[in-house]
Amino acid sequence: MTINRRKFLGATAAASAALSAPMALAAGNGKPRVVVIGGGAGGATAARYIAKDSKGEIDVTLIEPTRTYYTCFFSNLYLGGFKEMDELGHSYGGLAAAGVNVIHDWAIGVDRDSKQVTLAGGATLTYDKLVLSPGIDFVDNAVAGWDVTAQNAMPHAYKGGSQTELLKAQLAAMPEGGVFAMVAPPNPYRCPPGPYERVSMVAHYLKANNPTAKIIVADPKPKFSKMALFQEGWANNYGGMIDWVGEEFGGGNVEVDPNGMTLSIDGEVVNVDVCNVIPAMKAGKIAEIAGVTQGNWAPVNAADMSSKADADVYVLGDASQQGDMPKSGFSANSQAKVCANAIRGALTGSRVFPAKFSNTCWSLIDTDNGVKVGATYEATDEKIAKVDGFISSTGESSEVRKATYLESEGWYSGITADMFG
Repeated sequence: MTINRRKFLGATAAASAALSAPMALAAGNGKPRVVVIGGGAGGATAARYIAKDSKGEIDVTLIEPTRTYYTCFFSNLYLGGFKEMDELGHSYGGLAAAGVNVIHDWAIGVDRDSKQVTLAGGATLTYDKLVLSPGIDFVDNAVAGWDVTAQNAMPHAYKGGSQTELLKAQLAAMPEGGVFAMVAPPNPYRCPPGPYERVSMVAHYLKANNPTAKIIVADPKPKFSKMALFQEGWANNYGGMIDWVGEEFGGGNVEVDPNGMTLSIDGEVVNVDVCNVIPAMKAGKIAEIAGVTQGNWAPVNAADMSSKADADVYVLGDASQQGDMPKSGFSANSQAKVCANAIRGALTGSRVFPAKFSNTCWSLIDTDNGVKVGATYEATDEKIAKVDGFISSTGESSEVRKATYLESEGWYSGITADMFG
């Protein structure tokens, strides 16, 4: 399975062309109204597709506090020196030009009875359908000694932008022979291979700039996504630099001291120079405020991503509890298209197609050394269920690995164009 920008956008255009022309079923005296909260891979895609495919028959408003969206996916390549931060930043001008009303503000309240969203700036928006795509927040006290007030001393860098820049600056400032530590998250979390691609990219940077430095990974899990591929890559490219401490050896019994810059693993205290703490995750706060979460995540119906708590609220991407799909940018984008088709059908009477989903997660281990894992999915009554999958093999040739890396670059161009226009 190969993907490049042309194929990604071409498949998207073909799916859009298949949709039948809408007929307006306006709410009240005007157009039906859709409010989308969160302008990432799920929210931006949903807003763009609802506006584009309804041909102006639906009023679409996107609420997103940041004016430039920095993708969390591919941010590890910035740490490794393969990307500049500007390459990860995207504006909302294309969405506005496509007819989406983009409001840069925080959504702070949802009243599902009156179907209203309250913004920090004081405005109140009424909706017929509400799409929540808020990404992640962190579980309180998930890592002993750490909370968000410590994120400057020990960055999580698991939301794109300033945290990623901070971690890169700390990496560059490490003393010769210093220690970079990571506290990896428990399942489920955003981008299953993400922490381990990050380890690879940090190792790539240190090998070139600080070759006597060490990396320690404290992991509460006994295994992780693409484990054999990463461990093969670490052994071949960064021999002796990376020490992964899994569940069996106390990787889940961790405490940090941001003031003293220490990491304790199963009672053994280590002085560290940089500590990347990636805590346990939960749905973004607005999903909890809206009352659609159950535990840490928001359960949804697989056929259309509608909330199990409210048929007029939809939850996309990382925040949703949907079944077998990983929490990734590709997944959010795929779910958003299914959701957009369902919402357009509900509000305009246009045809709704059966839900189909796909995902691929690429990771870079070293220069031109890319690996991938992915699958296709279908909606069942119980969940989004995996149909079939694929994964890179250990021992692949350098030509295959380079082709995989180039494929990931094509996908990034394609998905960001698909999100933002």
